[in-house]
Amino acid sequence: MKKSVVVCYPPLNAKKGTPLLGQNRQFQWANDPWYAYPIVPAYGATMLKNAGFDVFWLDGIAEEWSYSKWLKKLIKIKPDLIVIETKTPVVKHHWKIIKEIKKKLPKSKVAMMGDHVTALPRESFEKCPVDFIITGGDFDFQMLSIANHLAKNNKLSAGIYYRQDKKIINTGNFRLNHNLDELPFIDRDLTRWELYAYKNSNYIKTPGTYTMFGRDCWWGKCTFCSWTTLFPGKQFRVMSVKRALDEIGHILDNYPVVEIMDDSGTFPVGKWMREFCKGMIKRGYNKKIQLDCNMRFNSGLTKKDYQLMKKAGFRFLLYGLESANQETLDRLNKNSKVEHILKYAKIAKEAGLWPHATVMVGYPWETKKQAQNTINLAKDLFQKGYIDTLQATVIIPYPGTPLFKECQKNNWLKTTDWNKYDMRQPIMKTKMSDDEINALVRGIYDSIWTPRFVLRKLKEGLTDRDKFKYYIWLTLKFFSKKLDFAGQKKNNKIISLAGKITRQITKTTRK
Repeated sequence: MKKSVVVCYPPLNAKKGTPLLGQNRQFQWANDPWYAYPIVPAYGATMLKNAGFDVFWLDGIAEEWSYSKWLKKLIKIKPDLIVIETKTPVVKHHWKIIKEIKKKLPKSKVAMMGDHVTALPRESFEKCPVDFIITGGDFDFQMLSIANHLAKNNKLSAGIYYRQDKKIINTGNFRLNHNLDELPFIDRDLTRWELYAYKNSNYIKTPGTYTMFGRDCWWGKCTFCSWTTLFPGKQFRVMSVKRALDEIGHILDNYPVVEIMDDSGTFPVGKWMREFCKGMIKRGYNKKIQLDCNMRFNSGLTKKDYQLMKKAGFRFLLYGLESANQETLDRLNKNSKVEHILKYAKIAKEAGLWPHATVMVGYPWETKKQAQNTINLAKDLFQKGYIDTLQATVIIPYPGTPLFKECQKNNWLKTTDWNKYDMRQPIMKTKMSDDEINALVRGIYDSIWTPRFVLRKLKEGLTDRDKFKYYIWLTLKFFSKKLDFAGQKKNNKIISLAGKITRQITKTTRK
């Protein structure tokens, strides 16, 4: 009889909204949720199926199921192994869920994975009856190792914790030495790709999907990034150019996808990127698909490189701006200069690309005046037309990151109640009040809506149907985001109503 495995994201009965959990480095609750396709777990599910296991994909969050509906489906399957990805702000929720699972399905084994349990693996064994903890970022290979251990008594690979006679056993430090060219093409039908194909603010055209040609970022040292826990040090791995192009070809041959977001921590640059772009053009994929990716201002890309990316089908480039203060960039180990932001955003935009920037506030060392510098830079970028979209958040020091260790050393942490590490409030002690920091986030969003920006986007929307629908959706998300940082106690009813309205309109504008 085949062994069965469920890869799942349980719905959470939380008043804060919908958790943006899978494939997200920075966690948030959302009133108008969007869903990123969890690439590494999807590879894992495919590998398990190819190895002969019965595999079930139960993303109750993206399915928008109730918790009771999700649990009934799980109980009906009675799986041998249940795998759950977790993050700091929801780990306490998952402890409760695992307790209930073990009561309903005492014979099922449960494994947890993610950056939080990688940083604090023993904590979850103390808080719930979990059976395995996967550490490191190669969840896919580790999931298969556990399944083979249960089915065939194979030796567990390094990086897995498990219970044995009431003791917690560690198989050794995780190793990021897997060859990415050996990964199969993802079975996107098995992993319900369509759930993530429309409600995603990265896409201007839908349906879209994700790839991940590299793990994680070729810089990989930013002190706040949760993926420094999953992929520590400079251990960037990338597929061969041919393997990456073949995966795009496989997607085009089997799915009606028109846009792809590659979620490598930062897209590979240099010789790899140039060969990839030339391959996209040679195979004609650039005429069939648009590409999006993460990028850095210090990437070393030239004007010709950006022009080549545009020709190859690239559209959206996501940059981590973070702050307009050099002191902050240096303390975050961003390895970039403030002057690079304007320079390279301009070059990318002039090449016909669509730069997007992420910024953060709430740094312990920044004054209100310094934080205002970031708002001013964001406004300047929009006024000059160098960036098209922007995301603003409160910085959170996740356990395992260098920033979290710095907070412990300097006594900056207000709390270690993991439920509060959700960007709804500052976790670090700062020179500003919480209300001032939330007002700064709203101020960053307000900086977008200059008359010049609105007129420019209206002009674009009148000549492009996809852009017109996209701008309607972004407008709705703009107001939703402002409400996220408006003070939850006073605005819960407004936030809930706004979320319902936005979700209804989204169904007609994104499909």
